[in-house]
Amino acid sequence: MKMPLIPAEILEKADKILFIAHLALGDFTYMQNCFRAFAQAYPHIKIHLWVDELRRTPDANQWDNLKKYSLYDWVNASDLFERVYNQTYSPELYNESIRRAQTEEYPLVVSLAVHHRHKYVNLMRKISANGFIVGQKKRVRFYDIPKHLIYRQLDAFIPAYRISKKQQAGLSYIPHISSIYADWFHQLFNINIRDEDRFPYVDIPPRWHDYARQQFANWHFSAGQRVIFLNGFSKSPERSWPLERVFELAAAMQGCEQWREAGFVINVIPECMQAAQELFARRNLNQVHLFSAQENFFQLPAILSLTQLIISVETAVMHLANAVHVPVVALMRQTSPEWVPINANISTIIRVGQRKDWVEKISVDQVMKVIG
Repeated sequence: MKMPLIPAEILEKADKILFIAHLALGDFTYMQNCFRAFAQAYPHIKIHLWVDELRRTPDANQWDNLKKYSLYDWVNASDLFERVYNQTYSPELYNESIRRAQTEEYPLVVSLAVHHRHKYVNLMRKISANGFIVGQKKRVRFYDIPKHLIYRQLDAFIPAYRISKKQQAGLSYIPHISSIYADWFHQLFNINIRDEDRFPYVDIPPRWHDYARQQFANWHFSAGQRVIFLNGFSKSPERSWPLERVFELAAAMQGCEQWREAGFVINVIPECMQAAQELFARRNLNQVHLFSAQENFFQLPAILSLTQLIISVETAVMHLANAVHVPVVALMRQTSPEWVPINANISTIIRVGQRKDWVEKISVDQVMKVIG
């Protein structure tokens, strides 16, 4: 049997562990299961989590938006973590977080970061001068001496994963991202996470279920009325759908007999709400409402849980659809096949035609053909 990367004697003696990751909502949707499995396997080890902000900036004008990142609501509500470092969005707060972490004298630090991997090796060693550190390691060109020296600081490493062009084209087996994450935890800790335990979940506090029901009442959705949730927003333009096209889809669906009586909720990120309202005002759409989870992350899954169909570009919404067990139509590129929604029974995928195409290449007609 292959030995885990972290020796059993270190895990037996450790009283806490620091995980470092630049988490997005989609990452946590699946990685949450891995943290839960670790907590069950090693109940004596307290889990601390460092959420690193890749958008860290000295520009104070951006801090207010960054510190409200909705992932923090979800992570802070979890009972899996004793401590969460979530103030890393400015250089000053980043350094302050490092100083605070150094006082913990972590015996074990694990980086799950897949971007700038070598930089996280330096961060781990800065935080824990004498602890056992494990990180992701990518192949390094023989002449890149600085990176070779950096990686020598690791006590063990997880080989970086990559999806080949063959896999992107569907010509060979593609592991789901949940399987990739589960394999990391198997390599690290010899934890086996069953397939059925890799499905996403979200524990929505009762107050947010109440909020969602009240919001539906305010929108005058009637009991038994089908409600469709539409999302075209993603952090990156190549995964986004223009808001105008989202409105076009709502109008096209209302023009079909099957969806004529349906209500629609259109997701808008908070910073784009004013522009969306101005664009929406120019259209004559009934039973269509703009929505943004401006107060708390759990507003989003609570609203999703009351809908009957979710249509979304490839972002956290399509994974949360599986978490709340609502059928989803996902609009995706070809470049990230490992990120398809995990529950194939309630998920339909519409992919772009060419490998380098952006999601905006998918037309309203293509979606209409799928949903009837």
